[in-house]
Amino acid sequence: MAQTVGELLVSTLADIGVTQVFGVVGDALNPFTDAIRREKRMSWLGVRHEEGAALAAAGQAKLTGRLGVCAGTTGPGANHLLAGLYEARHDHAPVLAIAGDVPTSMDGIDYLQAADHVQSFRDACVYATSVTSPDGASTQIHEAISAAYAMRGVALLNIPQNVFGAKTSKPQLSPATLRQPPEITPADNDLDAATALIDEANSVVLFVGYGAHPAKNEVAALAVKLKAPIVHTYRALDLFAFDNPQVIGGLGLIGSKAGFEAVHSCDLLLMIGSDYPYSEFLPKKVKVIQIDERGSIIGRRLPVTQPILGSSRPAVAGLVARVRAKSDDNFLRSMQKEWASWQQMLAEKADPARSKDHIHPQALARAVSDLAADNAVFSVVTGLVTLWTANWLRPRGSQQITGSFNNAAVGTALGMSNGIQALDRSRQVIAMCGDGGFAMLMQEFMTSAQHGLPIKAFIFNNAGWGLVHLEMEEAGLPVFTQGATFKNPDFAMFAQSCGGTGFRITRPDTLRDTIARALATPGPVVVDVAVDPNELPAMPHIGIEQVWKFGIGKIRELINR
Repeated sequence: MAQTVGELLVSTLADIGVTQVFGVVGDALNPFTDAIRREKRMSWLGVRHEEGAALAAAGQAKLTGRLGVCAGTTGPGANHLLAGLYEARHDHAPVLAIAGDVPTSMDGIDYLQAADHVQSFRDACVYATSVTSPDGASTQIHEAISAAYAMRGVALLNIPQNVFGAKTSKPQLSPATLRQPPEITPADNDLDAATALIDEANSVVLFVGYGAHPAKNEVAALAVKLKAPIVHTYRALDLFAFDNPQVIGGLGLIGSKAGFEAVHSCDLLLMIGSDYPYSEFLPKKVKVIQIDERGSIIGRRLPVTQPILGSSRPAVAGLVARVRAKSDDNFLRSMQKEWASWQQMLAEKADPARSKDHIHPQALARAVSDLAADNAVFSVVTGLVTLWTANWLRPRGSQQITGSFNNAAVGTALGMSNGIQALDRSRQVIAMCGDGGFAMLMQEFMTSAQHGLPIKAFIFNNAGWGLVHLEMEEAGLPVFTQGATFKNPDFAMFAQSCGGTGFRITRPDTLRDTIARALATPGPVVVDVAVDPNELPAMPHIGIEQVWKFGIGKIRELINR
């Protein structure tokens, strides 16, 4: 039976389990949005800016591994998607972007809103094509979704308005194949060679990344069997509960001293599901086993002794079955002692009572973490908030943490939170925002209110670009106040004007009670918290030279006032 290309696309998406599409309506999308209106299995969630649509789709895809979908109409509408699509591109999440286009008869004649979306989007996409024939749509739709899943990235379908509304009798192709790729079983030879290295090592450290999530139970079993500490990337912060005795923190500027010492002083580093990009924090003189599904990334960050090409769960399970149990736990206990000292410092920094006048951002991050539901999802923006959450969030239960991990973009938390909340309105979704990041896409809180998405947004309000401020001082420069500081509106009043609820916190003695009230309030909420802008994060690798530069920067600020 003949159907329009818009109907074909919608039925294909519904058949593979897509239930929501995020976007801004427009004439080029009319045949598509009308098909969604008539499809009971799907819904259209209109946003206030197309970047918010792409972020919502990326947030869903990053959290679940399932296809997220967003759409924008001709020219500027579709182009606004691009910034948000880089989230999926850099974090390897499957997203389908749909761009409406001018009618084919107007292509190439400098028509109103004409743009070459395929060319513009190509860097962000694993697949990008224009659908110029109704009868070719079925194959191109299949190829786009298949590529997004197989290559874990963004696929673009650019569809002119007249093609969207044209009829085709070509049916959808092989919907059963449009799914997440299965696990890859590693070669026995690689597992045997890795086992030999592990058995001969006196001290082993497990360094886990996001790709280790499917192997959570197997990693825990291996760590116990080897008496090995676990160090994690920020993307794997939620892999284990904060009080797991094997976990000793993260690595790098937002890690712990124990994590750094462990990876540099062990005999063998077992790297699981991580393409950790900051090679300056990785060891150069220890033996390394790296497990990853992507052969192209193994060994590119540090010298690898033994690669294991395969998925984390079967690979780690294979090692658990093969390696000999170790009895010496001296290395683990020494790292646990270092970690306990670091934890004590974090607790002291997070105590609201250490200041009567200022709210320290560590206290805000720790209080939100402790009061959140056991299954809460945290969506974290890029900036100083990243540093506060990396050290002061204490994951537990089935909590999950997402953010702009590899794209490191500001202003992403609200959009991703909307997408995640739309998956399950009963689950607590918390956006951890800087004031600059919130203001970038604050209109997406209007999206939250319009669709009844009960996100809880906490704003670390320091009246400036905090991380940029920090980077200027680290370089020994005075803060460029015209660019690094700004005046903010009352974000709590803004929330109320949108139809949500707003709270403002200015005193440390009201911090915990107000956070508890905010989390218990139905509907979308903004909590505007005035935090101390002069607070420095705890970074385990700041040396004398950096401290000196911070001091020089402060002196220059005083001179230039």
